[in-house]
Amino acid sequence: MAQNEDRPVVAGLLALAGVGVVVGVVIGLVALFGIRLLGIGGDEDGGTAGSQQSMYIPKPVRTTDDSGPQITLAPGDEETSEGSASASPSESEKAEKGITLQSVQSSVAAMEQIDLTGVYPDGEGAILQVERFVDGGWTDFPVTASVSDGTFSTYVQTGQSGENRFRVRDTSNGELSNEVKVRVG
Repeated sequence: MAQNEDRPVVAGLLALAGVGVVVGVVIGLVALFGIRLLGIGGDEDGGTAGSQQSMYIPKPVRTTDDSGPQITLAPGDEETSEGSASASPSESEKAEKGITLQSVQSSVAAMEQIDLTGVYPDGEGAILQVERFVDGGWTDFPVTASVSDGTFSTYVQTGQSGENRFRVRDTSNGELSNEVKVRVG
């Protein structure tokens, strides 16, 4: 007994270390049990890629070539009995290379958004200036659109009531689109 009484600091440190080990083991076991109970942590199989497939990818198969035309006809366009479009080749070639403009809306309220979209197959990167027909002539409207992947999209807003006519012009070569009409008001 004399030995413990001579060194009370050492005895206190040993007791403190023993309590720390016991508390650490208890906390570790509680944490381990909690992780397993909640399902958090690694997989039992070591985490191999084949153990948890989350996506099914079907095997590729060859498709058959479609021999028909790969265009969609606008309402009112009809095919001839030979299976070709009724337009002459020069007209259809011109339409494929030119600017085609469409308006999503045909009638809007004043200052309501008018969505203009279109295709310009040969105009990759072109800047298109929107124009409006005013007092017998075409004037620039303060809106432009850029062509990306052969298509473009923008919108305009106007308070000018009545029928408004819009078109777009390629700023680099002056090529013009068809016009679209939108009733405002």
